Amino acid sequence: MSLLSQGVVLLASAVVAVPLLKRLGLASVLGYLAAGVAIGPWGLGLIAQPDAILHTTEFGVVLLLFIIGLELQPSRLWVLRRAVFGLGGAQVLLTSLLLALLAWLLGLPWLAAIVAGLALSLSSTAFVLQMLAEKNQLTTRHGRDGFAVLLFQDLAVIPLLAILPLLSPLASTASRPPAWVSLAAVAGVVLGGRFVLRTLLRKVAKANSHELFVMATLLIVMATAWGMEAAGLSLSLGAFLAGVLLADSEYRHELEANIEPFKGVLLGLFFVAVGMAANLGLLLAQPLLLLGLALGLIVVKAAVLLLIGRMAGMEGRTQRRFAVYLAQGGEFAFVLLTLAVGQHLMDKATADLLAMVVTLSMAMTPFVVLLHERWIAPRLDEQTVREFDQIKSDQHRVIIAGFGRFGQIVARVLRMRKIPATVLEHSFEQVDFVRRFGNRIHYGDASRLDVLRAAGAADAELFVLAIDDVEASLRTAETVREHFPHLKIYARARNRFHYYRLRDLGVTVATRETFAASLEMAGGVLQGLGVSSVGAASTLAAFRAHDEALLDKQYAVHHDETQLMQTARDAAQELEGLFESDGEKDAPSTNGAPDIEDMRSWGA
Repeated sequence: MSLLSQGVVLLASAVVAVPLLKRLGLASVLGYLAAGVAIGPWGLGLIAQPDAILHTTEFGVVLLLFIIGLELQPSRLWVLRRAVFGLGGAQVLLTSLLLALLAWLLGLPWLAAIVAGLALSLSSTAFVLQMLAEKNQLTTRHGRDGFAVLLFQDLAVIPLLAILPLLSPLASTASRPPAWVSLAAVAGVVLGGRFVLRTLLRKVAKANSHELFVMATLLIVMATAWGMEAAGLSLSLGAFLAGVLLADSEYRHELEANIEPFKGVLLGLFFVAVGMAANLGLLLAQPLLLLGLALGLIVVKAAVLLLIGRMAGMEGRTQRRFAVYLAQGGEFAFVLLTLAVGQHLMDKATADLLAMVVTLSMAMTPFVVLLHERWIAPRLDEQTVREFDQIKSDQHRVIIAGFGRFGQIVARVLRMRKIPATVLEHSFEQVDFVRRFGNRIHYGDASRLDVLRAAGAADAELFVLAIDDVEASLRTAETVREHFPHLKIYARARNRFHYYRLRDLGVTVATRETFAASLEMAGGVLQGLGVSSVGAASTLAAFRAHDEALLDKQYAVHHDETQLMQTARDAAQELEGLFESDGEKDAPSTNGAPDIEDMRSWGA
């Protein structure tokens, strides 16, 4: 089969399999693996030599490490140092030791057992981050700590790729460059690359050609990777070092944007190649052994992660998710196992067996997550529901419900003026997270009457309703209005429709969360177009008055969609006429589009 026809088969299999499995609620990485199995030697046999494809698509892992290097700004790494080096270091160390001991007890030589323990301790960065992103869980406690562990694992790969060849029986042969050559290559990249790479990028940027900059980006990655390989080290080490050297450069974001499409495509094809290279003959010959080893790997890694999560003070639900998502093997295991075979640290039969175990563990992970979310979590969460905090009311004048990005600003302003406030937050993950930064906050549901009474609502003067969820916000407003009518509510409205529903409940002071910030940016845009600061300020003042008047008009007819749309159209014409009659020649006209766009989201 020609190279072109192989490319067509690879891309077609991915395009068909990934959407199909995603519609079934499974991760896209599992779709890539399934596509590889389908077209490989154990499926339709469309591609008979998957090892060549696997070797080529491993460049996706190289690009991934380059991007990881770009993300490693010293300031960011310093902020994450406890989670990265604490949680991540503990996970890799404990898991490696435990798995190496088990491998040795099962009969592997001690050196091969150590390699197996190290390789199997690593989870799949691409797999886990994609699952978390698809489920919108990257910002949760288990998502943040999971990312920290994955980041440490990616960092740990670099010294492992450098150390394994040094442990090889081939290390002393003449075919391998001396150690001083490898060290000199690393030093040359680190010391000279910082200046050479930036000088190259500056000269390329002056050409003002996007295509040339993309080619220069690929050249940097490929040249440093090739240099490290020529010095007896790994391709990935060179790419990672290049990324680190450019992490704080002015071109970091452009470099990342240029590499991202290539990285995504090649990583996807890498997983397809992993599926093709999976030795299903082993699975057919020893199904119980392989399934048992894959389940054992998941159990051992999950147990270690649960222990680390408990030591880090995670809640039960967070511990379980932290463990379930990171319990599989990872793509770097294939790289380390292949390197171990090439360096005679492990025989090929054992490496194939372990690679199949890793593949099965990755394939099982979406089902394990699904099992946990649908069956295990509901039952355990019912038994281990976290009780709300016992609030000792200090009779503060202000109560803030909701401590997200909106409520935090209000609380910080009040704190600056030394005005104490009682803060309630319904998400225990958010409570635990913000407490790390020294914030005094109570875990509780502000829509519950007992919680409001404990928070001192009977004696407070103001109630700041900053809850993000619309329905929870409305429930809270209704409870406060019914039982504490003296409390003046200052509410956050996500959009106009939320604003109208708050007004229906008797809330008279409601602020649309993005309105003020949008006006501030609009003023900056006007001045950037040459409008004077006075002219911009008067334009914004006129627009604010007009829009607030429109808000009141639309509130009166918001139950009638036809009248609502007509009001918006009339207001757009009035707004244009307002500026024309005032002689604001330098003020841009508007067609009322923001109001229409806002209305499109009302049903959401």
